[in-house]
Amino acid sequence: MNAPSRTSPEPGNGTVVAVRGSVVDVHFTPPLPARYRALHAGDDGEIVLEVHSLLDRERARCIALTPTRGLARGMPVRDSGGPLQVPVGASLLGRVLNVFGETIDNGEPLEDIDRWPIHRSPLALNERVTRTEIFETGIKALDLLSPLEAGGKAGLFGGAGVGKTVLITELIHNMVGHYQGISLFCGIGERSREAEELYREMRDADVLDSTVMIFGQMNEPPGARFRVGHAALSIAEHFRDRQHRNVLLLIDNIYRYVQSGTEVSGLMGRIPSRVGYQPTLATELAELEERICSSASAAITSVQAVYVPADDLTDPAAAHIFGHLSASIVLSRKRASQGLYPAVDPLQSESKMLSPAIVGERHYRTAQQVRSTLAEYEELKDIIAMLGEEELSRQDRATVSKARRLERFLTQPFFTTEHFTGQPGQLVELEQTIDGCERILAGELAEVDEQELYMRGALDG
Repeated sequence: MNAPSRTSPEPGNGTVVAVRGSVVDVHFTPPLPARYRALHAGDDGEIVLEVHSLLDRERARCIALTPTRGLARGMPVRDSGGPLQVPVGASLLGRVLNVFGETIDNGEPLEDIDRWPIHRSPLALNERVTRTEIFETGIKALDLLSPLEAGGKAGLFGGAGVGKTVLITELIHNMVGHYQGISLFCGIGERSREAEELYREMRDADVLDSTVMIFGQMNEPPGARFRVGHAALSIAEHFRDRQHRNVLLLIDNIYRYVQSGTEVSGLMGRIPSRVGYQPTLATELAELEERICSSASAAITSVQAVYVPADDLTDPAAAHIFGHLSASIVLSRKRASQGLYPAVDPLQSESKMLSPAIVGERHYRTAQQVRSTLAEYEELKDIIAMLGEEELSRQDRATVSKARRLERFLTQPFFTTEHFTGQPGQLVELEQTIDGCERILAGELAEVDEQELYMRGALDG
């Protein structure tokens, strides 16, 4: 490697003194740049670094947001004078960006556009507004059992392959069409293929004009994946605070944000905490989540996919994310294996909005009766497996009949899976969902074959 340069750099500039993968140590003549300051390294300045800690009076330890190939000791480092910034404003609509705000959709570059720093303080408590308004999705299982809060945060929890991304793309399809606001999709550490497919789906559905997409994909350095969520939030906050437009923020996958933080923490040499996670897990998650809130002029509503390692909901990452959400939608591998899509677990999913004061007495009562019936069915499954359904009492057999019909009625064909299933997608209003469940609970459909209720929309549809 090259020997360190002996010439004194200009004030505000430094030189690389060590490179270990994505960790770069930089020597500065005091004063040192502050934490989170963006630096440009290399002869052409194209390698972007972010200051993470100050080692002593003359050295800063940085994380690279771009590959460090070709970076060597002695190379110059230029201080940008502030944190990383992203473009904001209406010019972003219909565009696909990376963490630096550069367009990656082969379109025209963005020029003469405002930029905001990616690190911003959340709204002060006296400027926040809490709403008691339901955000309808047109998906029966969600609207009935885990209604989303307008201006709140909802999480889709599930292991690998249970349908989190499919559910997120269906939410985009259902809500962007009639949603009077901006949709912002943030891809953190997910597959590049999914980004390309999502872009084509949005373009074909003719909703790109009200959508911004920003990606920090699986193949990018951990520093870029760790900061793309902050970049997305700065864009969302500009639409909320300056243009007073509601924002629907969809994040896939928030667990990858935690995971990239774990990688960064390991690279920085910190001692790991429980299950190998970073000791700063709770703080880093709160820094991101607390920026998602509503002001008097507009709201940011967030739906976040959450990968659950080994389907263990007690995992520290999943447990910390739970605490920030107003609605938790848990996807069940068992239901997915039975073909009950969306594979929403009705007994583990919950929402703080599901109270009579907010959703109304009828909706609350129906949801509780559905849960109660499905819970009784779960308890009876062992007896059925050992003795058969014939040994149950008449009342228990009626409960089983209702529960099986409810399970099938709460399935739904999706618009985004039409080309896989051949079934046209269905959008179901909340009133139709409640009406269908009430009829099943009343025993009106006891003579109807349960398979007739599988993968259909409203009962009258």
